[in-house]
Amino acid sequence: MDLINIMNIMRLFFTTSFFLFAAFNSFATPIEKVLSIETGTGKLEGTLLTDDLKDSKIVALIIAGSGPTNRDGNNPTMINNSLKMLADELSKIGISSLRYDKRGIGKSKNAGLNESELRFENYINDASSWIEHLNNLKIFNKVVVIGHSEGSLIGMVASQQENVDKFISIAGTGQPIDQTIREQLKGQSPVVVEQSTLILDKLLQGETVENVPPFLNSLFRPSVQPYMISWFKYDPQKEIAKLNKPVLIVQGSTDIQVSSMDADKLATANKMADKVVIQKMNHIFKEATLDRQSNFQTYNQPELPIKPELVKVIGEFVLH
Repeated sequence: MDLINIMNIMRLFFTTSFFLFAAFNSFATPIEKVLSIETGTGKLEGTLLTDDLKDSKIVALIIAGSGPTNRDGNNPTMINNSLKMLADELSKIGISSLRYDKRGIGKSKNAGLNESELRFENYINDASSWIEHLNNLKIFNKVVVIGHSEGSLIGMVASQQENVDKFISIAGTGQPIDQTIREQLKGQSPVVVEQSTLILDKLLQGETVENVPPFLNSLFRPSVQPYMISWFKYDPQKEIAKLNKPVLIVQGSTDIQVSSMDADKLATANKMADKVVIQKMNHIFKEATLDRQSNFQTYNQPELPIKPELVKVIGEFVLH
């Protein structure tokens, strides 16, 4: 047998082996493992998702957005499984993930604090503790943080530590939250805008307001004001500018909660960051139009898949 035939046989062998490996990997069953960490007020629980080939050396910590959101991206009134789907899809391309119930939610319920005692720093410390835990497992050589919505700001601050390799912001606001609240209230009646402005100005100065008008109590009730004061201290543009590591900013074009202007502000603040706008993707990674009613309907459609482009851009950023 001559050399050319031998080389052709070897080439066929390696090509066949590669496709068999890829096919096997695509049908691999992800392995879920429940992890927990202790905090000063109770236990936080999360799910570590890996593939059964055990060849993934990169893990992503997925941080949920605002409200009573669990590890799957759901809350008591909305079930969309957005974060669970993201974790599932990432496992298919060799990226393990850890997603967790926020304190006071789901299996992390016992770690909850009274509303008047909760501070934004509690969420930052929780994310930092999970990062430390993942590094201490000694099975991953890279830790990536993915923060969604409010989780973007939490992730920005937590990712400033050295043991985070890359940071990804999905639908993160690009300005302090008090400015976002002011903008959202502009369409309300003059009395709402006036009273809200007075309260926001006080909170921004670190002062609580005892006498809140009844029509604003759901937003500015006294028990939630200390948390808002702690949240207002953080400017996303200043925090993302502190990250001296690879950063990816992802925004959906049909997100009606966070705008592309927010992504622009974050990208301007960190000149080294990559920015990607995914067409027809809304706030929870689903395909949607800008029509508010149909857009919000997707928030309760757990069978609707997330946009594949999101997984693609994350994979390209993380794996290269």
